[in-house]
Amino acid sequence: KGKRGLRISSGINAEYGAIGPYSQAVQVDSTLYISGQLGLDAATGEFVADDVCKQAERALQNMGHILEAAGSNYSNVVKTTVLLADMKDFGRVNEVYASFFKQPYPARAAYECANLPKYGLVEIEAIAIVGDVEDK
Repeated sequence: KGKRGLRISSGINAEYGAIGPYSQAVQVDSTLYISGQLGLDAATGEFVADDVCKQAERALQNMGHILEAAGSNYSNVVKTTVLLADMKDFGRVNEVYASFFKQPYPARAAYECANLPKYGLVEIEAIAIVGDVEDK
């Protein structure tokens, strides 16, 4: 008999619904796969601002709600992928990112894309562990 998975819904997008047919996160055993998060305001479904730093901050706050709903936190994130509308924003997003993640930082990839959902400026997805993580 296979292992069971768990779909996580933090309620972060309950007011406006997901913008596609996907789960906010799926947990399989102790691994949590978090879908890409945009800088959307839960009350309006719109971007918090037309500013990459404010969108990155809100995307990471939204991710935090999902981590909390799963019983995890930022220190248990082991991998992220950052998608940028413009790679010139890489340094600015790094400053925001560093305020959420501490050393040892998660593994990470960053890419510039032609377009993001709703024409956002940044989207961030993550893989996290639910449970204890030992740093060596």
